[in-house]
Amino acid sequence: MLTIIEPTQFKTIPWKNGLGETTELAINDNASLDDFIWRISIASVINDGVFSDFSGYDRNLVLIEGEGISLQYDGKSTDILESTLDIASFNGSSETLGRLLDGPIKDFNVITAQDNVLPHVNCYIERQQVVLNLSKDSLCFAYSLSGDILVETFQSEISIVSVGCLAKLSLNAGQLKENVMNVTITGENMIIVQLELKNIED
Repeated sequence: MLTIIEPTQFKTIPWKNGLGETTELAINDNASLDDFIWRISIASVINDGVFSDFSGYDRNLVLIEGEGISLQYDGKSTDILESTLDIASFNGSSETLGRLLDGPIKDFNVITAQDNVLPHVNCYIERQQVVLNLSKDSLCFAYSLSGDILVETFQSEISIVSVGCLAKLSLNAGQLKENVMNVTITGENMIIVQLELKNIED
């Protein structure tokens, strides 16, 4: 089943550390900032500083606007994101210091509970078709920075997802007998998120 989440449905939420705000695109049902299984958001970073503590969670952060940011973890290793759709994956318990390279940036965030979700986050700059296997124990999201996304799902139905909207894909009750469904997503400057859910119901 394809659900299109439009910008009017996004929520503005304060950062956990109170130093800014994030735009929450989607979160699992009955969740809160202090207790969730998965969460997708976009944040603006305008100053250097330490990221919020998300112990028990994995984080995937994608640069979507601006000249870049460096992320230093526990004063040791560092990731540098300087091109659009560069991605960093790190443990939410790390003391993460963000340093802007040249002015404010925006990032796309996927935060997932380590005990409940195995995340896969991939970025595609050139326009292309991506074929995915969606199982009854997984969710898929797609978001494009420029241009519409075409989603081909069950029985070759094709849907258009406008730029700026978030596409959410899951198997509904009528499709569970199939166990796995092939999904084709076509777009450019695109982020595709697959979440393998472990022993939970969304």
